Amino acid sequence: MHDQATEWRWVQRYAEQFRACNLQPGEVVVLLSEAASKKEIVETARMALEMSGAAVADVRMPTPPNPGPVPIRSTGASQALAGHRGAVAACAAADFVVDCTVEGLLHAVERAEILAGGSRVLMISAEHPENVERWPHDPSLKDRVDRGTAMLEAAAVMTVTSVAGTDLRVDLNGAIRAGSYGWCTEPGSIAHWPGGLVLCFPAAETVNGTVVLAPGDVNLTFKDYIREPITLTFVDDYVTEIAGDGHDANLMRSYLSSFDESDAYAVSHVGWGMNQGARWDSLPMWDKSEHNGTELRAFAGNFLISTGANEHAGRFCRGHFDLPMRNCTVALDGDVIVEAGGLRADLT
Repeated sequence: MHDQATEWRWVQRYAEQFRACNLQPGEVVVLLSEAASKKEIVETARMALEMSGAAVADVRMPTPPNPGPVPIRSTGASQALAGHRGAVAACAAADFVVDCTVEGLLHAVERAEILAGGSRVLMISAEHPENVERWPHDPSLKDRVDRGTAMLEAAAVMTVTSVAGTDLRVDLNGAIRAGSYGWCTEPGSIAHWPGGLVLCFPAAETVNGTVVLAPGDVNLTFKDYIREPITLTFVDDYVTEIAGDGHDANLMRSYLSSFDESDAYAVSHVGWGMNQGARWDSLPMWDKSEHNGTELRAFAGNFLISTGANEHAGRFCRGHFDLPMRNCTVALDGDVIVEAGGLRADLT
């Protein structure tokens, strides 16, 4: 997509989201970015913060070099801070951090220290700002995500099945459960925008079974739809087999085998999408460099399984797949939350 000047309508929408995060005039805000951050996002965020009366400081980090051997477009955890104590201290001392790094701080090593300082952090997904025109602020999303999160917190087991052959069991004992609706108001909290996702980070050795990626499911690391079935076998969190004769399975096997980190094969998080404004079919509208796919993680009724970094299980790595799936049935202790890709009525 060609370069485009920052549009006032984007600035207004960003400012609306910042107000939802209880941004007040005079608050100390760190605008965190890196060399590879999309300039449209950073500039739109800066203008929205300044028009809101915030005291803004830019912290711009170099993007770390890629040691290879493969190109990396998704790690699931920003490595831009790289432990830089000055940058981390600035973020921890701020009232509000607007996170424009490519991957975001959600799984970053420095996240805990920043939140412990009392900052509230809004991760703006690396999507072209034009997308926010389609994502109106939905105050009801918080209540619905909170209800879904409460259901997850009360459950002992998550099961996922599909007509394609998925049959997965997640023991929720020791899992960290969370929901994100796209804004944060409390000190020491973090959210990503767009939101609308209920998920958990399973404890070690708690995920077992089979996941069958069917045509129309999504590999967001590759920013592409699955076209040929792939069967993933999980044993105690780790993918032990990637079965399939097609190009998609070959590509996944090749990519994962390039990492010298076995944790690239392990589960990061699992959950389901609840955002009625997010679209599964938005992917073809953008060049791969113009989006990060967060919208597809959040569309209502998807089941999301991700591999790679899971700080709650002590796993940090570069290899990462986000895999939103359609037409799955998700149940908590046998209580169906998503049926064949449809979110149950009391959560819509």
